Amino acid sequence: MKVIVCKDYDDMSKKAADLVINNIKYKPQIKLGLATGSSPIGVYENLVKANDEGEISFRYAKSVNLDEYVGIDPDNEQSYNYFMRKNFFDHVSFNEGANIIPKASEVDEKYAKEYDKILDEFGQRDIQILGIGENGHIAFNEPADKLNKRTSIVKLTDSTIEANSRFFENEADVPRYAISMGMADIFNAKTIILLANGKKKHEAVKRLLEDEKISTDLPAGFLSLHPNVYIYVDEEAYRG
Repeated sequence: MKVIVCKDYDDMSKKAADLVINNIKYKPQIKLGLATGSSPIGVYENLVKANDEGEISFRYAKSVNLDEYVGIDPDNEQSYNYFMRKNFFDHVSFNEGANIIPKASEVDEKYAKEYDKILDEFGQRDIQILGIGENGHIAFNEPADKLNKRTSIVKLTDSTIEANSRFFENEADVPRYAISMGMADIFNAKTIILLANGKKKHEAVKRLLEDEKISTDLPAGFLSLHPNVYIYVDEEAYRG
């Protein structure tokens, strides 16, 4: 794992975006794996800027997303579909149909199997962007006795529901289930970019970098097994 300690959120976002930009210049038909949440917003802003200035184009690029809440309408402002359109897709040059986001209208594993088929057809991603949860989850692969290999419908932990409640009017409105890529799906990328910022992420980052053993209690810890991981972390997340 390559650890890049950055001054602050803006510095982290710029440096991570530069890696993506350089890869797009080298391979315009890039396949991207994308994440939601507050951590990647700055990266998307930098990518939009590079697109606007003609430095790169997403005309030949394609993307898949990590996860989505179960039973949420794509036009709901708290859906990940809406998030991606608002923060990225609507502002760059992707062709129509180039962006794929998982969906599940109810708690039923048939939607997971459908997304597995889509991912298999999509093939290996060139870059997968990840955030990290305060409890060390990646996508919605939460700490547990066992972790899912492939796409699954997952029940969110209380800590994740509490963390996500800041986006909703009250905690009762936060969906309790999500559809999420599994660990094997996440690993099916040539390069993984992990973003971590803020003091609340410090303990998870510390464990990721310092734990000598890998445990399902820290799903992000398995990233140490991947051959090409870049960890962009700001000072607060790195030093606490």
